[in-house]
Amino acid sequence: MGKEVDYKNRDRFIQLGIIISTLRRIRGLSQEKLAEKANISRSLLSNIEAPNMAYGFSLNVFYNIADALDITPEDLIKASVFPDGVIGHK
Repeated sequence: MGKEVDYKNRDRFIQLGIIISTLRRIRGLSQEKLAEKANISRSLLSNIEAPNMAYGFSLNVFYNIADALDITPEDLIKASVFPDGVIGHK
């Protein structure tokens, strides 16, 4: 079970899960393959990516996922913010 997410951070975790899922699909990776590359379980990745579910996870997991997606942690955070409703808009 993930850590409890504060209400004020709920949307942030949901957005991060959506962008992880989107980038994974763009890169042609299954959940199983990304989880393997990130050294996490597929069920953990599934929980992180679940739409409308704020699933808290550690920075260690976050960094592993960023590395596995070949994106810097900074860019992954920036991409998970939806300014003007566009994913990754800078």
